[in-house]
Amino acid sequence: MGRIIVVGGGAAGMMAAITAARNGNTVTLYEKNEKLGKKLFITGKGRCNVTNATDCEQLLSNVISNPKFLYSAFTDFDAQACMDFFEEIGVRLKVERGNRVFPQSDHSSDIIKALSYEMRRLSVTVCLNTEVTSLAVRQEEEAEHPMCCGVYVRKTPQMKPEEMQKVRFPGEEPLIVSEASFVQADKVILATGGISYPLTGADGRGLFMASESGHRVTALYPALVPLVTKEAWCRELMGLSLRNVGVMVKKGKKQLFEGFGEMLFTHFGVSGPLILSASSRIGRQLEKGELSLLIDLKPALTAEQLDKRLLRDFEQAHNKQFKNALGDLLPSRLIPVVIMLSGISPDKKVHEISKAERLSFVALLKALPLTIVGTTGFREAIIMQGGISVKDINPSTMESKKVDKLFFAGECVDVDALTGGFNLQIAWATGHLAGSHV
Repeated sequence: MGRIIVVGGGAAGMMAAITAARNGNTVTLYEKNEKLGKKLFITGKGRCNVTNATDCEQLLSNVISNPKFLYSAFTDFDAQACMDFFEEIGVRLKVERGNRVFPQSDHSSDIIKALSYEMRRLSVTVCLNTEVTSLAVRQEEEAEHPMCCGVYVRKTPQMKPEEMQKVRFPGEEPLIVSEASFVQADKVILATGGISYPLTGADGRGLFMASESGHRVTALYPALVPLVTKEAWCRELMGLSLRNVGVMVKKGKKQLFEGFGEMLFTHFGVSGPLILSASSRIGRQLEKGELSLLIDLKPALTAEQLDKRLLRDFEQAHNKQFKNALGDLLPSRLIPVVIMLSGISPDKKVHEISKAERLSFVALLKALPLTIVGTTGFREAIIMQGGISVKDINPSTMESKKVDKLFFAGECVDVDALTGGFNLQIAWATGHLAGSHV
């Protein structure tokens, strides 16, 4: 067994450290923040959607980028194995709508505590406030590839000298970390995350280190992110949530996304689970120009059925003004906007509305139009799309094909998925696979 260094104290890094330590290795984990799991702490609105209780095939079907690459990781450590792992280390779980798995306490901190306790039990040396600045890579004689033989670490800039972390392997004298101190290892696992939610410390350093050591890094896009729209009327609806609606995103006549669920209007555009899922499908296309977003306010009804429903409502409100006849059909805050877009006078009596106007209104309710002009960026993106190319990583072990004894795990790799616990499952599974093969 050997000395293993794990770079990054997020979900993938902690899982990799635990797995490697369980296999008899001496493990040191470096985290530049003052505590572990900063991004994990805020996932699932602070509740931590641990995984999705479904089979491997369904897990893969929810992966957006490079799902085939994850087959070995999900086979090695599927959702059930993930749930068993957390139950084993003391976290009681529950399954909610959509097979989403959460800790029973609804506190993400319980997940982080359990992982921390397990690392402590396994004698993993955790070095907080300690940044890995670069990988130590050397060429061995007659070796096909260069070899990762350790890392360079330093105290994080905000630390005072007396707060400098002590780095040690069990049984050895402590080594005070100074600027660019070299720490040797038999193998290194890079689990530094991406660049989404920069307030959690995500800065892409791991991607730079991977690139510096010869790995390709694909184009980076914010994913699972709110969308910015051109239309000003969205601001009038800020805070309005719509449930059970349909959304379609198109570029010209080409359909890029279609889904059903919940969305939210904001001061800049639209958000909510359905919109976040849409954003992961359209990032690359959005770079090329504006996209059309169509909201089906009544997806359970065909246009013909909706017209019949509207006729019934109109018969009951025969002498009412148009603006007062839609209360049973639409949320009150949405009514003025929809009427404005319809072009029908809000004061027009219902019995004066022509068939052509009514059918046009039905069409509007089935395809309320918005223009997507961008996203709110990495600052609000739940995940990053893109990363270290999967072509440079062995999918069966997570080991680099470019540098021997270097492994990758988590968001720094070019794999991402939809909401519902799938991205954390990627982190756990790739971390477990890397930790199993060091």
